[in-house]
Amino acid sequence: METRVDEIAPQIYRISTFIPQSGLVFNQFFVDAEEPLLFHTGMSALFPIVSEHVKRVLDPSRLRWIMFGHYEADECGAMNRWLEVAPSATVAHSAVGIMTSINDQALRPGRPMQSGDTIDLGGKRIRYIATPHVPHGWDAGVIYEETTRTLFAGDLFTRLGKGTHTTDASILEPALDAEDRFGATALTPATAPTIRNLADLDIATLALMHAPAFTGDASKELQQLADAYETRLQAATP
Repeated sequence: METRVDEIAPQIYRISTFIPQSGLVFNQFFVDAEEPLLFHTGMSALFPIVSEHVKRVLDPSRLRWIMFGHYEADECGAMNRWLEVAPSATVAHSAVGIMTSINDQALRPGRPMQSGDTIDLGGKRIRYIATPHVPHGWDAGVIYEETTRTLFAGDLFTRLGKGTHTTDASILEPALDAEDRFGATALTPATAPTIRNLADLDIATLALMHAPAFTGDASKELQQLADAYETRLQAATP
């Protein structure tokens, strides 16, 4: 495996590990602020290497917030490892996810988030946006960092291969190719409208779980992704 850390926006770091057996890159994002935040913990097995890369920015014990898109091993498998090394850290997740999983699985109770709730990190400000079943998971959601205009979009735009750490080239076709292979997106009447709501944000950077960070026209890419999923849903509907 190969792991690297890159600053993709001011004081926002992408920790990226390519796992050849899966054909995917797995990304965690660290927001350096007065109350530091980690978005995605990675699988439990990745904790040693991810925590070593976090140390290049600051002491992991200072971590205050842990967030992720939905309850799944690559998003939160190392959750309790981080809670152990960061005694002041709290998991903040959708109210649904806190109810169904986190308060049973985490070492400490989590903070339930409703769509639109914010957390002032001190120098950075996170807004939580619920996206149930988009791309998958009842508890799904994304976060938007308002000062850098960074949308942490989780599994949206998943692509195969290692790629670069950032790109401004279109990310649509690689995402649709990966969808053809994995079929990971829940296609419902709410899928396209939910993605279009994200396209209304003022986005400078898309921080993606299984793809390079995107610095091009994010609203256009999100609108086109919504159109593609809407077309697929219509084709699948008798």
